[in-house]
Amino acid sequence: MNLKELLEIKDRTLPQMALRSNLFEDVNSIYEKQVLVCGDTGCRSSHSEVIEKEIREAIKKAGKEKSIDVVRVGCFGLCEAGPIAIVYPGGKFYAYLKEGDGTRIAEEDLIGGNTIEELIYKETLTDDILKSIYETSFYKKQKKIAHKNCGLVNPNSLEEYIALDGYRGLEKALNNMTPQEVIDEIKESGLRGRGGGGFPTGLKWQFTRDAQNDTKYVICNADEGDPGAFMDRSILEGDPYSVIEAMTIAAYAIGAHQGYIYIRAEYPSAVALLEKSIEKAKELNLMGKNIMGTEFSFDLELRLGAGAFVCGEEMALIESIEGKRGIPRNKPPFPANEGLWGKPTLINNVETYANVAQIIFRGADWFNKIGTEKSKGTKVFTLGGKIKRTGIIEVPMGTTLREIIYDIGGGIIDDKEFKAVQTGGPSGGCITKDYLDTPIDYDNLTALGSMMGSGGMIVMDEDTCMVDIARFFLEFTVDESCGKCTPCREGTKRMLEILEKITEGNGTLEDIDRLEELGNIIKVSSLCGLGQSAPNPVLSTLRYFIDEYEAHVVDHTCPAHHCKNLLNYFITDACIGCTRCKRECPVDCIEGEVKKLHVIDQEKCIKCGNCMEVCPKHAVVFK
Repeated sequence: MNLKELLEIKDRTLPQMALRSNLFEDVNSIYEKQVLVCGDTGCRSSHSEVIEKEIREAIKKAGKEKSIDVVRVGCFGLCEAGPIAIVYPGGKFYAYLKEGDGTRIAEEDLIGGNTIEELIYKETLTDDILKSIYETSFYKKQKKIAHKNCGLVNPNSLEEYIALDGYRGLEKALNNMTPQEVIDEIKESGLRGRGGGGFPTGLKWQFTRDAQNDTKYVICNADEGDPGAFMDRSILEGDPYSVIEAMTIAAYAIGAHQGYIYIRAEYPSAVALLEKSIEKAKELNLMGKNIMGTEFSFDLELRLGAGAFVCGEEMALIESIEGKRGIPRNKPPFPANEGLWGKPTLINNVETYANVAQIIFRGADWFNKIGTEKSKGTKVFTLGGKIKRTGIIEVPMGTTLREIIYDIGGGIIDDKEFKAVQTGGPSGGCITKDYLDTPIDYDNLTALGSMMGSGGMIVMDEDTCMVDIARFFLEFTVDESCGKCTPCREGTKRMLEILEKITEGNGTLEDIDRLEELGNIIKVSSLCGLGQSAPNPVLSTLRYFIDEYEAHVVDHTCPAHHCKNLLNYFITDACIGCTRCKRECPVDCIEGEVKKLHVIDQEKCIKCGNCMEVCPKHAVVFK
């Protein structure tokens, strides 16, 4: 495989893709129409495969297989609107599809030529004129780099990846650049690691290249375990070759000939796709011996993890690949000097690699013009929680939280008041409405007591109890602690016990002080990043929501009306005596006769809330 052959594949493949985007306006399509159906795990959980099957069957029945192309692609980003199908030409965005809609799209639109307005995503239909989905609020402030091919290419097709300039970065590196020049280009780009702390990627590559050893390794950390995070999965399921090409470039730069993708077994679709993609790359001489006719050789294998969150930490990940229990090692030495099997090892995460090939092909200057002074490029986030438009977004570094939550995310569900956003998953912290206009980058989030992390972003509204949120995230890290070091193993348990005590109404002001003291000790004394960051959700909520903690321990109330032990249920004069609450009470604590006011025995009440749920007159309230 050489540059000429890459360009030949591109020329052959572009006519198959010409309808999909305005990128190909000068290319004649071999199809009359094309429909892209989301095949990402998120859409498949909403039965997108049923939609795809219906479309294919209807097209086959009409004998239109040669003129209408059906393509299963990766994630479009707007996950809450799934299942999704986009019809070209025109880019008609069909959303919230259900069984039977695939047949309608095929028969009425693809074959019949009529737009089905009730299935069109509403924001694209304005004054009876269809506009591009990429002009809508969710997309127009985004910029795609890591996700540029997701939702556009068939992830099973290496040819389609090549058609969009795939493997041009590797070809350029192998034929026109020395390994050091590749590293210098990554340094100059300003790319920082997208997996957590944001360490400069080029510097990490340099350390590994400078390490003296004949054997070196390249690893991709695809052990994505944060609650609510699925950025890496979407890249691997939508554009696997972007990671495979980048790892090959990295191996050339540092002098490695073997690589591993460490991925959790809970991602079966991504695992199967990666296995096929690696084999296809070998067939075209883009992996294996003498890649692209050069003297450079590189091979890649998968290693499946069992779902331990701590294996996202690089040393624990290395232990797991070696067949040992996944627990961190002491540092130093760092992986760049003594990593896998004691050899120099480079580890980056999926999103970091997804930027590399484009940087090498397009140049560092192209990349470092995007973003902020100290945080270049874009960042992928998963939006979740109490927000109207959930999904995956990619925005330039420096985009504000307000733009993400209100412009892209559409604001808070039911237009309730925004309270906080948790960034960085269980390792991050909560950011309040006072900082909505803060430009997002590594340094600003750290200054606010949070972190970028891998990119999870959970939005909370006025009904969220911040003490309970801290308890929830700490409960997760306690479960996932490997137990090797005492501060994490024992300290986080003591913190969780205090939080449970507070949410149950038995806390004291001394408990609040003890929480902060313990959190600060654990941060500086834990062995690895899991323990060092575990107190972040607690410390950040103590910093910004101390009044809620004090209300729990002093007034024995939960301002958000969430903590059950701090709620008392009462029946108001609106009661009509229907007896439904009495009949549904599991502990028989409600007294009252038919058509007369009922009363709750507070001593017996277990605060289950059944009475409030079943009351037809909303006569049950809590205080």
